[in-house]
Amino acid sequence: MFPALHGRTATLRQLVLQAPPSVIAGMLGYHAVHAEAVAAQAGGTWKKYAPGDHTL
Repeated sequence: MFPALHGRTATLRQLVLQAPPSVIAGMLGYHAVHAEAVAAQAGGTWKKYAPGDHTL
């Protein structure tokens, strides 16, 4: 059996650097607080992301 925990953690860290953690959490079934914490540990810059439609 292969240890899957390290692979899942590494994948989650990479995903939260590429997209807002709340979006990733919703897609993968994680709690948003957990995804935000992983993003902060990974050095994510999505903290100031404002979701919604920004067209004028």
